[in-house]
Amino acid sequence: MPAKDGGATLAGTSMRRLLLPLPLAVLAVGLWPSGAAATSVLREVELVGGSHRAPAPGAAHERFTLAGLHWRGPGRVVLRTRSLDGRWSAWRPAAPEDEDLPDAGSRELSPTAGWRVGNPWWVGPSDRIEARTIGRVSRVRAHLVWSPELRVPFRSPAATQEPAIVSRALWRANESIRRAPPSYAPDVRFAIVHHTAGRNGYSRAEAPAIVRGIQLYHVQGNGWNDIGYNFLVDRFGTIYEGRYGGIDKDVVGAHAQGFNTGSVGIALLGTYGGTTPSQAAQEAIARLISWRLDLAHVDPTGILTFVSGGSDRFTAGVPVPLRAVSGHRDTGATECPGDALYARLGTLASEARRIGLPKIFDPLVEENDAGFRFTARLSASVPWSVVVTTPAGAEVARGLGTGTVVDWTWDAAAVLAGTYTWTIGAGSARPASGTISASGSVSLAVQEVSAFPAGITPNGDGQADSAVLSFSLTAAANVTVHVVDGAGVMVASIVDRVWTRAGDNEVTVDGAPLPDGRYDVVITARRADGAEATTAVPLVVSRTLGTVAVVPSVFSPNGDGRKDRVTVSFSLSAPADVRVRVLREGRGVAGLLASSLPSGSHRLTWTGLRESGPIRDGEYTVAVEADDLVGRVGYAVPLVSDATVPRVRFLPGPRIRVDVSEPSVLRIRIGSSRVRREVARAGVVRIPWSGPTPRVRVVAVDPAGNTSAPVIRPAAPGRAQPGQ
Repeated sequence: MPAKDGGATLAGTSMRRLLLPLPLAVLAVGLWPSGAAATSVLREVELVGGSHRAPAPGAAHERFTLAGLHWRGPGRVVLRTRSLDGRWSAWRPAAPEDEDLPDAGSRELSPTAGWRVGNPWWVGPSDRIEARTIGRVSRVRAHLVWSPELRVPFRSPAATQEPAIVSRALWRANESIRRAPPSYAPDVRFAIVHHTAGRNGYSRAEAPAIVRGIQLYHVQGNGWNDIGYNFLVDRFGTIYEGRYGGIDKDVVGAHAQGFNTGSVGIALLGTYGGTTPSQAAQEAIARLISWRLDLAHVDPTGILTFVSGGSDRFTAGVPVPLRAVSGHRDTGATECPGDALYARLGTLASEARRIGLPKIFDPLVEENDAGFRFTARLSASVPWSVVVTTPAGAEVARGLGTGTVVDWTWDAAAVLAGTYTWTIGAGSARPASGTISASGSVSLAVQEVSAFPAGITPNGDGQADSAVLSFSLTAAANVTVHVVDGAGVMVASIVDRVWTRAGDNEVTVDGAPLPDGRYDVVITARRADGAEATTAVPLVVSRTLGTVAVVPSVFSPNGDGRKDRVTVSFSLSAPADVRVRVLREGRGVAGLLASSLPSGSHRLTWTGLRESGPIRDGEYTVAVEADDLVGRVGYAVPLVSDATVPRVRFLPGPRIRVDVSEPSVLRIRIGSSRVRREVARAGVVRIPWSGPTPRVRVVAVDPAGNTSAPVIRPAAPGRAQPGQ
């Protein structure tokens, strides 16, 4: 029967159970000491009608302890499993956190292109799985992992500030299945806390088996390079090393699409929607965050702005305010890390800040006319120092002070040509250090690069025909900006050797001369002393998506029959997977459509409803995104929701004055005369009138069609005063 999602009319929804036939392929078998064999099996799921239970696998090695589903289509899938003692679990969503993904456009994401990816559920020893589809699902496959219990010792910390962490070798990560070397971010700016999935009552011996099972699922099921999280924590307070590359290195994970580069992902094993994490787990997370963010000199209680790389909640290029200790739901459309754990993040951040005081936050070196300025914040008022040395270690400058703020400038007159190392110290705090070039500026770098939008549609309709390239230079330099294709061949020159100031800069990339395809926009900065810095940002060019229109631009979803719904229309020049969403300040509010559509014109209507009820009054955007063979492009059109009736009242006095609560058109009847007055802003409006004032009737109509009740002022005796 028809189903509605968020007030948008969708196609019919059906529910089907799925049967699992014989195994399609065994992906890998890793043999561990003491007979602890870890296996991962891929099984194609047969779509059938009726309510049939999946047959049990025939061989013992086909038992599983962790399960996850992938499927094609916009519908949903739920699963349940049967334990070895014959008991069936409750039905569980197959994609509880489907934003646990590598960044969009990365090679790591390509193996699952076109598939919806469900998270791995730790179910304990089981022998059967059953699934159901809700809505349109064309194909389903199951990934079943057998990862038996394993007892591992703690890893001893290398320093007192570092918490005890179980290394990959100790939980016996399968290093042979890693698909690529690790990628590293320029720095770590914040932590994202997750929960995984599955039951919370696992044993201490099961915990490392869960970690190992998640690695097999992420690599052999999802096709990722390695396990997605940087660290994992169990309910007993044990911390596990996650993705390969070094626990003290800025390894890029695959845990929060669009927010992986520059974050550290920490996952608590289990599900914490209504279950409060154990005290041991909370203490371990606080210790881990305290140490890991202190390596980056980040204040755990701080606030930052991060430019999204593109997720289900934030489109690419949107600046997102985040806490230094954020939950996964802050970056993606998910309930992760569960209400109970999410509610504790503020407390955990405060505890992480307290551990290991004092600390140095936000160290920065800037060049100005006076020389090099060194700044930082301290967690407490303590003596501090800034020391500058040569590569050989000889001290050339020193600044001293006491307080909570470091602020010292190295006199430009004393700076000789060369490269220097600087160190900010504050008592027992972890020192902050770096290098500077004294050739006239700080070491040259191109930073904070983004293209907005990341996909453009240069078809001449005035929507996303070009992209704004933003970047920051640490020093003034000659800049070139080229567009290169997948083979590295330059196809367009946007800027050619233009002297550009240090700081934030913008360049417009016109898509008109570019054929549809995937490109890199390469920014190269060069200085007269030979220093050079280069970076690139991807850009998709596709003319598949035509003009996006939303009519009316102001509507009132209050059921009064006037402008109660909006019509969203767009065209496609080729078939594409289309997603239509309503956003507020870049955050997803309602999903209107997610479907594969043919070429041609398309339209849908929306009544302003979502699963939690009508939207609130305010400013929104309707974003239409199209994925074709080239990539993803989209455009967002502004929309205002106003279901509030304007208020109008007469003010006392002989003159005709009314107070209006919002911009409106006033329909005024003064005796037998009719007056129409447009009011651009809320406030007091004077209605000119001379002579005796007869009966006055006023009605206000706002741009959304909301109409006030009429207000009436009886006829006044005598004549109006002069000056009206």
